[in-house]
Amino acid sequence: MSRSTRSLVLLICLACAGPLLADAPPHGVATPHPLATEVALEVLSRGGNAFDAAVAVGAALAVVEPYGSGLGGGGFWLLHEAATGRQVMVDARERAPLAADADMFLDDEGEVDRDRVMNGPLAAAIPGTPAALDHIVREYGALPLTTLLEPAIRLAREGFPVDPVYERLTSFRRDTLRAWPASAAVFLDDGEVPEEGFVIHQPDLALTLERLADSGRDGFYRGPVAERLVEAVSEAGGIWTQEDLASYQVVEREPISFDYRGMRVVSAPPPSSGGIALAQAMQMMERFDLEAMDEADRLHHGVEAMRLAYHDRARYLGDVDFVQVPVERLIDPRYAAGLAATVHPGRVRPSEQLPGPAGLRGGEDTTHFSIIDAQGNRVSATLSLNYPFGSGFMPAGTGVVLNNHMDDFTAAPGTPNAYGLIQSSANRIEPGKRMLSSMSPTFLEMDDRVAALGTPGGSRIITMVLLSALDFHAGGGADRLVSSPRHHHQYLPDYIEYEPDAFSDELKAQLEAYGHVLEARSRPWGNLQAVVVETDGRFEAAADPRGVGTHSATGLLHPGE
Repeated sequence: MSRSTRSLVLLICLACAGPLLADAPPHGVATPHPLATEVALEVLSRGGNAFDAAVAVGAALAVVEPYGSGLGGGGFWLLHEAATGRQVMVDARERAPLAADADMFLDDEGEVDRDRVMNGPLAAAIPGTPAALDHIVREYGALPLTTLLEPAIRLAREGFPVDPVYERLTSFRRDTLRAWPASAAVFLDDGEVPEEGFVIHQPDLALTLERLADSGRDGFYRGPVAERLVEAVSEAGGIWTQEDLASYQVVEREPISFDYRGMRVVSAPPPSSGGIALAQAMQMMERFDLEAMDEADRLHHGVEAMRLAYHDRARYLGDVDFVQVPVERLIDPRYAAGLAATVHPGRVRPSEQLPGPAGLRGGEDTTHFSIIDAQGNRVSATLSLNYPFGSGFMPAGTGVVLNNHMDDFTAAPGTPNAYGLIQSSANRIEPGKRMLSSMSPTFLEMDDRVAALGTPGGSRIITMVLLSALDFHAGGGADRLVSSPRHHHQYLPDYIEYEPDAFSDELKAQLEAYGHVLEARSRPWGNLQAVVVETDGRFEAAADPRGVGTHSATGLLHPGE
């Protein structure tokens, strides 16, 4: 779908709901779906703040992007409260069921059973998104949850049309969806992938959203919905209990913050690896004289910083409520300086030469949105089911498709997960534990400009945010942040991935001469959503042209009103 077509879709959506854009106060909104952007504007027009809009958008995306997020998943919500300057991450990451154990996905030969860890209810951890919606409204919102969930309930009842992204990802997971009758009945058309324009209706999800709206978190984690979730999961071979659901809580955590050449970067702390990896990579790059280098040398030094940051991710990171993670050491500029000193100009240090556990070998399945309101409140939220449509399993009568985030744990040391990431024993499965993540909702703050951004993309999330942060520091606006070409290195597998046409032939030849292995990808990746407040207080917003999302920006920032 072209950008002009997406704009037309947004205008049609807005026309259906009334003159919302004209009524909306100054704002910047970027979401991955036109209907979610419409919902944000509806809430802002009704007097809601950025936090209200974020809750409404999160619920709406659970309806219109069932392949990327939903009530059966979790995520991270990075918040900036303008009145106080407070910044916090609401950790709504899923938790392992209390009956989980470290060997639950190993077969008789001690190998990971990829089917069990990816498909069906055993792959599902306890969701956090419903609890986050309730928590953010109660602590930061201006409107009631019943008002904020109205648009999502309406979308679930009235339906939404299939677009090219839905069609492609449903085709990818068709066989898994077919395996579960409730999922097939909602997401397929007589067992086949629905064509573009086919309308998806979700009446059961509408009822679940109504219970959540009326009763808050208890409408999901206790009572009829919880009972049906546990019953269906148990009948299909899963291990959820009523205690798992009733005991789930979101956690407010202090973000990772660091400086890069006069720019403050605020990002997600563990159990996300994003903030630490960004701090390490960017503080290493701060030690290099990048402006004096040619394009190949700049890219080489950046890739080597990526390699070292992902190497530490594999070695040290996990849920800080369960394991000791040396956060302060890992983000210390002096530690980054030591790592930077190991980078050789014009020569690769192969990943196999880096110390690590023996036997190591070598994304659009999530969603992200960014919102800044007229007072300067900010939200950068990355939500996920993990793989497209998560586990593929929907407990009948709930409308909730469950995540497969148990794959983000270390099922077996040295064995990559679905994104090729190596995990250490710090991230092994334990009852009630949150699994490591790459989701990296981020704020960028300079003396005269700020940005809220993030993206889906599995293991590539961190490097996409890194490249966008460098673009912002260099003066790039919202459009540049979301559209610049992308490349990626994650320690193992030991190669640079790059988007089609991202590298010239001359650049590729020079990188290969340095010892880099290059892997071209057949199509672009990511779906970055960015909002920027410029020097003059003007809002800018941009949705990634790789997706079908839309954005809206109007007016000037009015802090303190």
